[in-house]
Amino acid sequence: MPREFLEYLKPYRNVFGLLIVLTLATGVLGPSRPLLIQHALDDYAALGDYYRLIRFIVGMLTLLVIQIIVEYYLAYLSDWLGQHVVSDLRIKLYNHTIRLPTAFYHKTPVGQLVTRNVSDMEALANVFSEGLATLLADLLKLGAMVLFMLYIDWQLAICTLAVLPCLYGTLFLLKKKLRSVYKQLRDALAQLNSFVQVRLTNMNIIQIFNREQRDLLQFDALNTTYKDVHNRSIGYYGLYFPMLEMIRAISICCMFGYGTYSLLGGHLTLGKITAFLMYITMFFRPLYYLIERFSTLQMGLASMDRIRSLLSDQQPLANQGVYVPKTLLGDIQFERIWFAYQDAHYVLQDISLHIPAKQSVAIVGGTGAGKSTLVSLLTRFYHPQQGRICLDGVDIKEYELHALRKHIGLVLQDVFLLSTSIHNNITLYNEDISRAQVIEAARLLGIHDFIQHLPDTYDYEVQERGMVLSTGQRQLLAFARVLVYNPCILILDEATASMDTATEALIQRATTQVLRSRTAIIIAHRLATIRHADQIVVLDHGKVCEIGTHASLLAKKGTYAALYKAQYAGTDA
Repeated sequence: MPREFLEYLKPYRNVFGLLIVLTLATGVLGPSRPLLIQHALDDYAALGDYYRLIRFIVGMLTLLVIQIIVEYYLAYLSDWLGQHVVSDLRIKLYNHTIRLPTAFYHKTPVGQLVTRNVSDMEALANVFSEGLATLLADLLKLGAMVLFMLYIDWQLAICTLAVLPCLYGTLFLLKKKLRSVYKQLRDALAQLNSFVQVRLTNMNIIQIFNREQRDLLQFDALNTTYKDVHNRSIGYYGLYFPMLEMIRAISICCMFGYGTYSLLGGHLTLGKITAFLMYITMFFRPLYYLIERFSTLQMGLASMDRIRSLLSDQQPLANQGVYVPKTLLGDIQFERIWFAYQDAHYVLQDISLHIPAKQSVAIVGGTGAGKSTLVSLLTRFYHPQQGRICLDGVDIKEYELHALRKHIGLVLQDVFLLSTSIHNNITLYNEDISRAQVIEAARLLGIHDFIQHLPDTYDYEVQERGMVLSTGQRQLLAFARVLVYNPCILILDEATASMDTATEALIQRATTQVLRSRTAIIIAHRLATIRHADQIVVLDHGKVCEIGTHASLLAKKGTYAALYKAQYAGTDA
């Protein structure tokens, strides 16, 4: 097991130590019974000493009760330790995952991350609770039985155990094959999860473009791959039992052949023969379950490799800043910003821009001009390759990340809603925000009456992704969320692009006063929505080409005027 995972055992070292003791006890108690029975048959039964024989039977029953108790606590503590260790690791993995940079999520399917955090963790839990301790106990039992058999009669033991090299060779070959096939199995499952997650969240697109049959064929291909890999594992798994049965039969034949010869020659006793029969039965019994526990272990190790890869290869977003201001004015300065998502293909080129505090600035331009990228740099979802961004004269890298984002509100075109109440969707479970603040924000946006007509009003449960609400209603809730958090900087990224005219007008009226009291960055394709911005910045292929007011830019008859004319040809500017 990798060293970093053993670190998670340290808080539970006392439990782990007790688990080792119980494992050792289990490994000795069971295998000792045939040795004691051999002693009873040869020393008590054969001599007619029934008094000692009865005492022996009582002792054996006592030993059996002790063994049952030990095995119970072994199973209980194994599961307890496994769940606690994996619970700690699950928290670490999720904590690591939610702090990864945005770029990681843009290139990693969600289904794979779900597999890492749920399925892989469950497989790892099975290693601790079902595989590791039980496997260790079985191996100790096997070792103890070999020693006891050698102690009883080393010649008969060697004859009986002569098949062990064949058994070891079988396990060695299966280990290599199963390790490989279980890794393929987990990868195939992750691809299935990713495929299903993406399709289910975009089912309306698939249906409207009649892609059901095509997607079914793709799903069938992935499902077939998973089935084939699983069948291959079953093939290796099924091969084990007949081979084990054959090895067991050979071992019994060897024991009977040599044992009968020695018994007739007076070199063996009936007690020793009986003990060896019991040992052969006991020896092969854990071997039948060994492959199952070995399979659990291999699946857990494959999952462990994937979890370790996610923890080590992907670095969380750097948060080395220490500046934590109580209040901010909201003065923003972009200084010669260069940024590329890949290599030297710069999306933003030498951007210098000043946004004074408490002013509204609209950023416009064609698709791919770099509008959303610019605000992604301000929120530190990405970092520029060159240049810096200052907020109130301080480089945003100097800010503690949570302190920076606390002062920035973001409303996107695609609204994020939880499967919970209206109130919780606005507050995001922040207990410092009261119901009165939520209602005040709703009144300001003009949605209080709408919410009041819902069943349970503010406690109305929004279904997954808020699909029971209209697009406009979902976006109004996103505006309410921003208002109750009261940031000094407000970013509206295409926030009204999908709204009808009435809803857009409602938001424009409700937010006019709010935008005047804070710095606002508005990204919009619909130029009519940003006429009253204090200044408009026009981006073209990652460069600032024009800055001015709506009227001045129209008078300039440049890029902005051309964009406006293309949108509103035939209407009054």
